[in-house]
Amino acid sequence: MLRNYFRFAFYTIVVAWFCVAHADASVDFFRAVNVDDARTVKALLERGFDPNAPSEQGQSALFLALRDGSPKVLDTLLAHPALRVDEPNRSDETPLMMAALRGNLNATQRLLERGARLNRAGWTPLHYAACSDEPQLVALLLDRGSDIEAASPNGTTPLMMAARYGAEGSTLLLLKRGANPRARNAQALDAAAFARLAGRESLSLQLAQAAR
Repeated sequence: MLRNYFRFAFYTIVVAWFCVAHADASVDFFRAVNVDDARTVKALLERGFDPNAPSEQGQSALFLALRDGSPKVLDTLLAHPALRVDEPNRSDETPLMMAALRGNLNATQRLLERGARLNRAGWTPLHYAACSDEPQLVALLLDRGSDIEAASPNGTTPLMMAARYGAEGSTLLLLKRGANPRARNAQALDAAAFARLAGRESLSLQLAQAAR
């Protein structure tokens, strides 16, 4: 009986120590990601820290490196063989979506080389790319096979997103590649209406003409 008690107590202490150590490592890891401290990130990964572990807010290190602009940490993570490049966050956003939103052409290409998925249910990387200031990134995703008419949960298409939030060049590129200017979302808004909501009257007129 006494032996079992000591065994249980020892086990409890070991588990508690492991939990505290892991928590400390997690804090150090995500702090390093935030400040682009690749040396610390690499050291923790070499000691066994999971590159796919989520932060307290449910974000992967890869997503955060792209969001916060940590290029050296990004290189370190992409070199890790166990990295899952399509790991979504709690909002169902993937690292490729964040790279696209940031207009990060280089990171987008590297994620695609690692097998990042272009097409998915709901919001897609192309929706996010359409909101960026980089038409070349929109072209890349289309060239790789993105669904130009992908519909978000409320029926919003990449063309609509570009019309309101993205570069005018992205909107015109999507039109040239065959995006449907007549499509409407669940609020009965088309791309011309999206542009008008953003005060982009000239672009709205071009979209309205294309929809005739």
